[in-house]
Amino acid sequence: MPTSRLRVLLLSCLLASPAQAAEPELTKLSILVRGKPCSALLLRPADARALLVLAHGHIMNIHHPFMESISMALAHHGIATLRFNFPYAEAKRDRPDGRRLLIDATTAATREGERRRGSLPLLLGGKSLGGLMAAEALGGGAQPGVKGLVILSYPLHAPGRPSAVNAPRLEAVKQPILILQGTEDPLADLTLMEALVAKLGPRARLEVVQDADHSFALPEGSTRTQAEVYDELASGIASFAATLVPQPGG
Repeated sequence: MPTSRLRVLLLSCLLASPAQAAEPELTKLSILVRGKPCSALLLRPADARALLVLAHGHIMNIHHPFMESISMALAHHGIATLRFNFPYAEAKRDRPDGRRLLIDATTAATREGERRRGSLPLLLGGKSLGGLMAAEALGGGAQPGVKGLVILSYPLHAPGRPSAVNAPRLEAVKQPILILQGTEDPLADLTLMEALVAKLGPRARLEVVQDADHSFALPEGSTRTQAEVYDELASGIASFAATLVPQPGG
């Protein structure tokens, strides 16, 4: 091979290596829920600073575009994710499982996260229904290994019927809480959500995504892209996770 071509090839390899090294590692898992397997995916960047066990929403599964997009955005911010299927999603059913089975699945995934986290702090969270179940799984101080709760679009009430019907589930959580909510979410009146966070006190914080709905989708004509929204969400979660990590000398 001519020397000039060899130099070009070596230079190309050197330039490609950092990009390849930066790709997060994806591991397929199977989690037993009452003796039956449910699929899960562990996405871990090389520079991971925390592991978030992430439950999907009502009409989702681990392969839903939202779950894939937010997991990748989080990886770019140094947050590993372990997303898992609820049994009904694993069986490709539309109707969610009963509350107790959903909580059991969340608990099983949290235990798997505990085994996989290594030295990383462990967080638990979810999108909508998944966030509701994560809150219930943590209620009353359960899951002591979990350092914080992350909720993407908390379903505070039924669509268009403002109330605080689901507030007690968050009030029972002892760990720090981060809630990320769109301003146009019909399942969470923003005034009521702000009042709930104020009631929860310093352990809770609310981050609002302007113009976003319950799925964090933007209206037509928005000057922002969905990728920018995912990055905003991931950045907020990474900042929250950083507050849960003991500082050197602390």
